[in-house]
Amino acid sequence: MESPTTSRCGAAPTTPIRRVVAASMAGTVVEWYEFFLYATAASLVFGTFFFPSSGSPLDGIIAAFVTYAVGFVARPLGGIVFGQIGDRFGRKPTLQATIVIVGAATFLMGCLPGFASVGYWAPAMLVALRFIQGFAVGGEWGGAVLLVAEQSPDKQRAFWSSWPQAAVPVGNLLATMVLLVTSFVLSPAAFLDWGWRIAFWLSAVIVLVGFYIRTHVEEAPIFLEAKAQVEKEKATSFGVVEVLRRYPKGVAQAMGVRFAENIVYYIVVSFSIVYLKVVHSYDTSQLLLALLIAHVIHFAVIPPLGRLADRVGRRPVYLAGAILSATWAFFAFPMFDTLNPVLIVAAVAIGLVFHAGMYAPQPAVMAELFPTRMRYSGVSLGAQVTAILAGSLAPILATQWLRDFGSWLPIAMYIVVACVITALTVLSLKETRGISLHAIDAADAARSDRPASKETA
Repeated sequence: MESPTTSRCGAAPTTPIRRVVAASMAGTVVEWYEFFLYATAASLVFGTFFFPSSGSPLDGIIAAFVTYAVGFVARPLGGIVFGQIGDRFGRKPTLQATIVIVGAATFLMGCLPGFASVGYWAPAMLVALRFIQGFAVGGEWGGAVLLVAEQSPDKQRAFWSSWPQAAVPVGNLLATMVLLVTSFVLSPAAFLDWGWRIAFWLSAVIVLVGFYIRTHVEEAPIFLEAKAQVEKEKATSFGVVEVLRRYPKGVAQAMGVRFAENIVYYIVVSFSIVYLKVVHSYDTSQLLLALLIAHVIHFAVIPPLGRLADRVGRRPVYLAGAILSATWAFFAFPMFDTLNPVLIVAAVAIGLVFHAGMYAPQPAVMAELFPTRMRYSGVSLGAQVTAILAGSLAPILATQWLRDFGSWLPIAMYIVVACVITALTVLSLKETRGISLHAIDAADAARSDRPASKETA
């Protein structure tokens, strides 16, 4: 195994890879604790607390999911802004900014009055904070995974960069645990009235921990080399315009591989709650417990699948995840209909295991599509624009179809179509297992008629 404290090409020692992983995961846990806390609360609480009653429980949930989608609309803007900043000034300061912004927005959500108190000002303030939250998260993911990917050994990049992905179920796990405890301890009326706020307020503690850990990492040598080279040439080589001009195919492929992964996740995690709660009036605490177990399993399988992508290739693992995910709904919803707690947990867990086949190798796949000088912009743009078309719409469409057709079959077909799109995109990719990021930079320099840096020469 190569040394975890040096770059592959003999650059000066940098932060040990395990500390880099810890810094990336710490912030990612915070960001996604808060982001997915909103998703769970939208399914359980927000429909009745922030919106007027219409007589149908699905109407309030749909309205809550529309405000949820606002965060996704803001994410590409955040990806563009923070991608530009991250490529120009560095991954570390960008990630420090995003964690503080998300933390502040989430804490304030826990302080908002409901519709009964201030009328339509309640959803208006919720939408505003949701937009700010989504804006910051749009710049978080790309920086978090690149902080690790750019300091990983070439032959272990998928494994190490899968750890920030594993932090997502950890954040979700923490959010679910807090909601689960409060729902067990409090009466249903108290939980709906004020108990849900506790989870939002606790985010302040996690933010402080994550911010502190992120102050103790350094930038990757390959980023510093690329930054110095661009500054030497006095070239404008950063940002979204440049990446769209130079690598439009890479952006399209990043969007394609992200499409099904994003849809599958939100159907499995968010819409499953809606289906069980509305169709079967399933107990809230039992629902949260099922998600808790499934998140633990999701966390456990992501790094091994990342290691597998280093051994057999990115394409086989990703393709398997897409194909298996296409089958999930056809057996999962019948398992939900049994109301057997074991089968419900199994259905959600299997869905997340299938999802992990796409999620684990995703950072390595995306990082290897772009050169260092515009990698943050390319990865963030590809990931966050797709989130509007995929993750933001998935629970809204699924809930609407459930209301209109009274069946899960349209939702199953929707997942199949998404998985076909992602599978075809994966087949269009070149296999990049073990590739050097310096080689990608050298190829970019040759393509742009630019001199290569010393490390890429």
